[in-house]
Amino acid sequence: MTDDQATLYKVKQGAAWITLNRPDNRNALSAALVTGLYDNLLAANKDNEVRCIVLTGADPAFCAGADLKSPPGQSIKGGRAVPYADVLTAILESNKPVIGAINGAAFAGGLGLVGASDIVIAAQEAIFSFSEVRIGVIPAVISVVCLPKLGGHQGMKLFLTGERFNGKQAVDFGLAHRAVPKTQLFEAVREEIEAIKLGGPNAVVECKKLVRRIPQLEVKEGFKEAAEWSLRMFKSEEGSEGIAAFREKRKASWAADD
Repeated sequence: MTDDQATLYKVKQGAAWITLNRPDNRNALSAALVTGLYDNLLAANKDNEVRCIVLTGADPAFCAGADLKSPPGQSIKGGRAVPYADVLTAILESNKPVIGAINGAAFAGGLGLVGASDIVIAAQEAIFSFSEVRIGVIPAVISVVCLPKLGGHQGMKLFLTGERFNGKQAVDFGLAHRAVPKTQLFEAVREEIEAIKLGGPNAVVECKKLVRRIPQLEVKEGFKEAAEWSLRMFKSEEGSEGIAAFREKRKASWAADD
């Protein structure tokens, strides 16, 4: 498989689907795959037709973690070297919601994509593990995106033991929002896509920023900033259209039938 095939990119029905495409080694995070992911994320964010982004893997796995033969950050043809942290940051800072469609095993570094995604739908059969400790290393970089979801209590046990858990447990632990049979995974993802498309495009972008920003503030400052934010949104063109559509009992312009 050539480097430019390490990820697949396709836009359909308002969503950019990015597929990790190295099934021969369970979609391990090679330098080429990480670079492809990064480029695909940038392309999706620049595309006005894209309302959200879906990350998934070519069966049978989602992502087995770092490719130890060609690790992320290593230069590939053309001299580019994209650190994995840059991919996780691109997901966090994406102006489009990112949905993780976890179709199979997600181990070690692969869980970084799970932790960074805004919405996560997992196959019930998928197996997860922070397996780094089993080879004498630690889940350092991915802890930045996974610990806010897991919390220290659950994170400590999972990091220390490297134990495996399934999709339903991933929901219980806070890493995923829903777990469904694998045969229903993409239908469940499409439901999330359609729900997102009902919201105002700019409102969706601002909601993502809101969730990241407000917990960083003291309560008083949080209320002050949130009130100013709310006022801007109500006064925006999109806010005016949404309110008018509600009063007139019609669909807002962005939710009109395709």
